[in-house]
Amino acid sequence: MKILITGGAGFIGSALIRHLLRSTDHSIVNLDCLTYAASLDSLEDAAGNARYRFEKADIRDVAALERVFREHQPDGVIHLAAESHVDRSIDGPDDFIQTNVVGTLRLLEAARAYWQPLSAERRQAFRFHHVSTDEVFGSLGDTGYFTETTAYAPNSPYSASKAGSDHLVRAWHHTYGLPVVMTNCSNNYGPYQFPEKLIPLMILNALEGKPLPVYGNGSNVRDWLHVEDHARALWKVFTEAANGAQYNIGGHNEKRNIDLVRQLCALLDELRPDPLGRPHERLITYVEDRKGHDLRYAIDASKIERELGWRPQETFESGIRKTVTWYLDHMDWCRSVQGAYGRERLGLGGNKA
Repeated sequence: MKILITGGAGFIGSALIRHLLRSTDHSIVNLDCLTYAASLDSLEDAAGNARYRFEKADIRDVAALERVFREHQPDGVIHLAAESHVDRSIDGPDDFIQTNVVGTLRLLEAARAYWQPLSAERRQAFRFHHVSTDEVFGSLGDTGYFTETTAYAPNSPYSASKAGSDHLVRAWHHTYGLPVVMTNCSNNYGPYQFPEKLIPLMILNALEGKPLPVYGNGSNVRDWLHVEDHARALWKVFTEAANGAQYNIGGHNEKRNIDLVRQLCALLDELRPDPLGRPHERLITYVEDRKGHDLRYAIDASKIERELGWRPQETFESGIRKTVTWYLDHMDWCRSVQGAYGRERLGLGGNKA
């Protein structure tokens, strides 16, 4: 089988490709336009693997998509290409609409045009797997969980753009019969994550003795999912789910942001102590809260466990220790991928369209 993976040089996409190259014999075409958060260095030895091909292309480029489908003849698509940082979406929402909504539209149309003339057997086997986020469901109070039937209520430009792409995928399935599956995941963490996101940002700032910015009072809650557990779940859904199915994927690890940062500080005190013996927790600095900051996300992942037998292999304690250790051992990767980004505060509501 040959799978077209969009956004394969990003955080989750590269984890999925590494997983598939290690544990399956399938062929992979990685389509990525290599924006700021993508890095082919995240794919280790993929370039030398005969089952791997890279195509530098934008999912909004109709001609490029038509060529990739025609030349590679994939048996399915796993769509991960997206702009994903909430703070950046507050400063510049247009990029999120263009990539996440328009780009998904272009990809759906290219997939439909390719799928329709296939043989009956290949049409039946084809899958378009759309990967989304729990943020499309909005914000929870102190109790309750997102399920697959929770109403959409996105609150940020990012989550609104992902909600729009979800609705497009569902519509292409119901209107045109395109075989699709959909997943919505909680916050991912693990190796090779661009340092604008909370966990790598805190690790790198702490190592340099810089402030650890915690939004508001740090009481916002997220459910954390190790990226390698997510990769295993994505493959389960792609290969085993019924046509039209939707699954929530979560790690069963709810943490307040402040508690997570304190846990990171304690791990760094153990694994990379300050030369003067000072606790890293001294660097925690409370800053102005994110605009429209959702209070709590929590996923009910019982459906995927019940129907497909998936459950996370990593506890948060095992996963976060592995993650911190990985960053400590891969500072060269961190420096190279950062580029011009100086880990400055984003999302203060700039005036870009």
